[in-house]
Amino acid sequence: AALGLGGPGRPAALGSAQASPGARRPEELFGVATDGRFNIPDGVRAKLGKDFLLQPSHPLGVLWVAVREYFREQDADCKFIDTELPLVGTKDCFDDLLVPPDHPSRSPSDTYYVNEDTVLRTHTSAHQCKYMRQYPQVQSFLCAGDVYRRDEIDASHYPCFHQCEGVRLFDRSEMTPEEVMEDLKRTLEGLAAHLFNLTPGEETMRWLDEYFPFTEPSLELEIFYNGDWMEVLGCGVIHHDVLRNAGLDPEKVHGWAFGLGLERLAMVLFGIPDIRLFWSDDPRFSEQFDKDAFKNKIRFKPFSKYPPVMKDVSMWIPESFNDNDFCEIIRDEGGDQVEKVELQDSFTHPKTGKTSKMFRVVWRDMSRTLTNDEVNTKHEQVLSRVVAELKVELR
Repeated sequence: AALGLGGPGRPAALGSAQASPGARRPEELFGVATDGRFNIPDGVRAKLGKDFLLQPSHPLGVLWVAVREYFREQDADCKFIDTELPLVGTKDCFDDLLVPPDHPSRSPSDTYYVNEDTVLRTHTSAHQCKYMRQYPQVQSFLCAGDVYRRDEIDASHYPCFHQCEGVRLFDRSEMTPEEVMEDLKRTLEGLAAHLFNLTPGEETMRWLDEYFPFTEPSLELEIFYNGDWMEVLGCGVIHHDVLRNAGLDPEKVHGWAFGLGLERLAMVLFGIPDIRLFWSDDPRFSEQFDKDAFKNKIRFKPFSKYPPVMKDVSMWIPESFNDNDFCEIIRDEGGDQVEKVELQDSFTHPKTGKTSKMFRVVWRDMSRTLTNDEVNTKHEQVLSRVVAELKVELR
């Protein structure tokens, strides 16, 4: 399962990557000094501070308003947080949430590092302990924001996406563990019903056992929507050690937490086929949405697709090769003009023991036709960097 309650990322194998040569290192980021572990490329840094959740007519802002509306009705004291900086300490992002030291999500092939102790948050759970420390003044909160992960390239994965994290805490003398679980299920089934216009029941919703380091037990909620079962969110009862890390005594306080990926739900709710569109300046996209898009059940009307340009990359790879590092170089050179990167073939030579991989890179701009010449120029830059940085041998 992905680390973080909700979101498209999946941990890759631990890689050996350190600072990315493609990331030109500034002296500081948001006032935090960088060091040799810095691996955030210019294209990702350009996405910092876009604040889509604060834009009431952006589909992600529309969805965030709809989530807040539901929780405001359920709990008038619920605190809403959506302006936290995306820079967090590794202690907040990993240690306090019981993420093991050797977990793949800590690898620089998965996570963007500012310095050895600071990262771009990989999940909004990184703020969980900070706000739980404010109990009992704060007993329930939602925290939403942009999160960052190095990942594959396709229509549903992007290095920056948005999550919403929710927590509700209870005095143990007033709520039994069974009642906490009942409250979790009732509240989150109600959220799914609110967002997808469903009636809770066995035919529309189901709970599956899951695993997250920071909740025990952990669950996943699926809904039956458009003829198929679809994951909506991950959740669970907050692990006692996480409560302790927030300065709380699990003999006196317990509660539940959940998280969901906003892009994935917005893509389903509004019929948006490609995650890159959320970042598009094309008025043919942005003008289809307004602050009433959720209430009016607006569905995105696709505009014509421009033709793709395919490029294959075949190479012998070293043992340290990580697919995410390869995709990061392509994304760094091509930006949103790269639609998809697919592994077409992989084999190990029986005599030499060397491993070969062949990827197909699909280039397609969302607003114009790309020429072969401009794609060829960027493709050559990709090949040059892949050889220099990842030590591959082109075939």
